[in-house]
Amino acid sequence: SKFPINCYRNENCNENYTTDFIYQLYSEEGKGVFDCRKNVLGHMQQGGAPSPFDRNFGTKISAKAMQWISKKLKETYRKGKVFANTDDSVCLLGMRRRNLVFQPVAELKSETDFVHRIPKEQWWLKLRPLMKILAKYKTSYDVSDSGQLEHVAMLPKEAETGA
Repeated sequence: SKFPINCYRNENCNENYTTDFIYQLYSEEGKGVFDCRKNVLGHMQQGGAPSPFDRNFGTKISAKAMQWISKKLKETYRKGKVFANTDDSVCLLGMRRRNLVFQPVAELKSETDFVHRIPKEQWWLKLRPLMKILAKYKTSYDVSDSGQLEHVAMLPKEAETGA
């Protein structure tokens, strides 16, 4: 089986080591062992220049991720092989109530709305009644809002055209 390899570089790298060069190098050297793909993230990134907070947070979260990976490798290494076959061997690192938490992807499945590609429950939806009051929205001010997102359903073709 082939293993995917990630390689990162930024705009301040050596001009001779271009994305194309690195891709070609890894493709040639990894035949039969790993796959190589190119992906330039520029258009996917959002926001301006990173703040000192962003840089500090990035350092903290990457250090925590590396500690977790090292710990998992030590726990699962047996007879020259790594056995990462439990649910907690595939995790996402994120913020939960002011804490950095590793959450197994298997657990996230039950919390995800795959059709709309968002979480099923979002904390900020509980603020909607307050938002409506502050916006002087003409509605019932029922504060028992469930925090569930009401999705807009797609109309059938006949309803769109008025036929």
